[in-house]
Amino acid sequence: MPGKHQHFQEPEVGCCGKYFLFGFNIVFWVLGALFLAIGLWAWGEKGVLSNISALTDLGGLDPVWLFVVVGGIMSVLGFAGCIGALRENTFLLKFFSVFLGLIFFLELATGILAFAFKDWIRDQLNLFINNNVKAYRDDIDLQNLIDFAQEYWSCCGARGPNDWNLNIYFNCTDVNPSRERCGVPFSCCVRDPVEDVLNTQCGYDVRLKLELEQQGFIHTKGCVGQFEKWLQDNLIIVAGIFVGIAFLQIFGICLAQNLVSDIKAVKANWIKHDDGYRLLK
Repeated sequence: MPGKHQHFQEPEVGCCGKYFLFGFNIVFWVLGALFLAIGLWAWGEKGVLSNISALTDLGGLDPVWLFVVVGGIMSVLGFAGCIGALRENTFLLKFFSVFLGLIFFLELATGILAFAFKDWIRDQLNLFINNNVKAYRDDIDLQNLIDFAQEYWSCCGARGPNDWNLNIYFNCTDVNPSRERCGVPFSCCVRDPVEDVLNTQCGYDVRLKLELEQQGFIHTKGCVGQFEKWLQDNLIIVAGIFVGIAFLQIFGICLAQNLVSDIKAVKANWIKHDDGYRLLK
């Protein structure tokens, strides 16, 4: 209509998406730094930081590795996302979204492969647990992790109590001088609900008894089978947690990509205006 001018809104970076992504990554960054600090502190307490070769002395998994690796990855991604959002740096935002996407697809592929190769995964889990049973006394964190798993899932060993023959302190050979010979850790024991004081010697000599007699003193089911049963019983909760994590990852990727698109549109508009200004001159 005459007398009216059309107004075209120039592209701009959305503040809501920008600061929401910044806040999202601040939480991510702080949690990662906390995990990393806990891992490094635990290594410092065990003298690993002053003697790096101690890392190779463990026969099993050092649980502290989980804190260090997860914390390191979260810290790097959180830093990239925070600075990228705050400074509108497309390189850091792309780095954040690409690596978060890579982690998402690795998780997805792991889940599919785990479902497709269930028997192979079960065998590897048996092997993994038995390797850590061998190293039970070598690291206090590993020992606490195994004790927690055996108490929580009411199990003993990977397939059963006899897996503790793999440990030099618990095996039943005649040449074993250990007082724990033919026994199991206290975490295998069936706890008396009225017992106030933990009896750490409850597993001594228990494997010298007949299998039916053992059932009155210790859990005789293996941790692999008990873990599978726990997964089946809590399938909805476990699936919900994984879906929630996946949703957060996808949401973070979408936010970062949307912010990158806004920044590119604003830069393209600047270049267009700059080129027009030069032509007028």
